[in-house]
Amino acid sequence: MKEMRLMDIFWKESVWLPPNMTWKDVQPTKEGIYTEFSDLLYPLPIAVFFLILKHICEKNFFKPLGLSFGIKDSKHLKPSTNEVLEMEYHSLEKSREYECDFKQLTRQLNMTERQIQYWLKRRKLYGKPSTLTKFCESGWRWLYYSMSFMYGLVCLWDKTWFNNIRHCWYNYPHHDVPLEIWWYYMVELGYYWSLFISQFSDVKRKDFVEMFIHHSITISLLCCSWTCNLHRAGTLVLLIHDFADIFLESAKMAHYAKLSTLCDCIFAFFTVSWITTRLAIFPAWILYSAIVEAPQLVQMFPAYYIFNALLSVLLVLHVIWTYYILKIPYKTFVVKEKMKDSRSDSDLTESEDT
Repeated sequence: MKEMRLMDIFWKESVWLPPNMTWKDVQPTKEGIYTEFSDLLYPLPIAVFFLILKHICEKNFFKPLGLSFGIKDSKHLKPSTNEVLEMEYHSLEKSREYECDFKQLTRQLNMTERQIQYWLKRRKLYGKPSTLTKFCESGWRWLYYSMSFMYGLVCLWDKTWFNNIRHCWYNYPHHDVPLEIWWYYMVELGYYWSLFISQFSDVKRKDFVEMFIHHSITISLLCCSWTCNLHRAGTLVLLIHDFADIFLESAKMAHYAKLSTLCDCIFAFFTVSWITTRLAIFPAWILYSAIVEAPQLVQMFPAYYIFNALLSVLLVLHVIWTYYILKIPYKTFVVKEKMKDSRSDSDLTESEDT
């Protein structure tokens, strides 16, 4: 009985639907197909499928491709045991301000400074993924984002809300879900579930916390929008988010393959596309419509505010990542450092991998 009461409170119509609306009003009928909460179970087996497909594609396609570019499939071996240098390594890991006293270490260990630096470098690389592994992971994400964006564009091209975003709110919540849109949502949600799972085993990233929050927010946003039948706005968010990531992953692949000129060109296009989609189109088109235009056409309800709050958190993450992205050309052309992806590359620079 207590569980039933909690479920009744959770699924209270005044929370999830506009005023004077009931769940019966948005149940599937002969005239139209609406979203159902039970549909959100389908992405879970889709996520498992993506994890299997990821392994197959990386092993059978992207690994041979990486090898053909001359990327070595080398594992980082652990250096010889040295308790003194092991303590120095952990001190360096704990604090970036810590500096080794090489003169004292050379006397204590009867090693040259170059030998000590080489030992510490090998110790840092030990257990880290190889360049080929990172190339394969980027290749898989590039493949997915490319296919997903093209499929989404085909699905949305003739939809009224793609040409006029106000149709996301007209006659809400009585919006049918076309079959192609149903699949688009389920596949995207399945993919983000697979990312959420694989992030713990994939290459460690500097922005792990931000990516963890991003995947959590994206999954919550998709589930919330599907439950509230806000799938029209959700599809627009998905489409513009996939576009820039295509060029991010292809730039990283070129970087790992040491195709510097190609990497620079793609990265420049990625930066422009990222700022255009994430900091211009997303807030000025989607977020503005959801916050300003929607209240003029739809009676507000609690779940709608949750939806807008999740969109706002995404925008904050976009601003943080833009800072990381713009640091790359700044360091490359102003500070004259070697270019690397500070937004989503691993903690090691490419020079440390070679």
